[in-house]
Amino acid sequence: MKKSDKIVRYTAPERINHWITAFCFLLAAVSGLGFFFPSFNWLMNIFGTPQLARILHPFAGVVMFASFIIMFFRYWHHNLINRDDILWAKNIHKIAKNEEVGDTGRYNFGQKCVFWAAIICLLLLLASGVVIWRPYFASAFPIPLIRAALLVHSFAAVALIVVIMVHIYAALWVKGTITAMVEGWVTSAWAKKHHPRWFRELRQKQEKSTE
Repeated sequence: MKKSDKIVRYTAPERINHWITAFCFLLAAVSGLGFFFPSFNWLMNIFGTPQLARILHPFAGVVMFASFIIMFFRYWHHNLINRDDILWAKNIHKIAKNEEVGDTGRYNFGQKCVFWAAIICLLLLLASGVVIWRPYFASAFPIPLIRAALLVHSFAAVALIVVIMVHIYAALWVKGTITAMVEGWVTSAWAKKHHPRWFRELRQKQEKSTE
């Protein structure tokens, strides 16, 4: 493949940021399932022992949140809903057949939904996690609030796991997406097909920089 046919979609710092978030999510999600379901207690061994899991689980969650916040400030302006997103949503049946609809920018409506759902879930997880975090903060809160926080934390965790599963499925479904996050580049053909407006914007910037 010609080098000129490659388009940088994610820089090295962006990819590192993404994989730190993904790694911490894996640690927190797997150990969290071990806490939640007695039959899955063995999953807590992802940290070595169940005792270590109880200590390190919240720290993994905090690192995940901090890493995602960096991603949030990088990408939030690319994830604002516009008219093209409404068209995309109305034609979801075509999207399911791997057809592209509308003049999509850097991210399509589905990706934007994943982005906003993730930040909402993470905010709920952080807030509820602080309330139930023993031995550091839980003693400062009344028992009824801790019980409510446990429910919120559990529901938000399940919701985030579902959101990430959708994210992974979509990345596998659209050929070339994994390459973008592993190696950082996509082909011109991929960009034209899946994100035409983003492709045009990149070309316009390149043309201006060469003038």
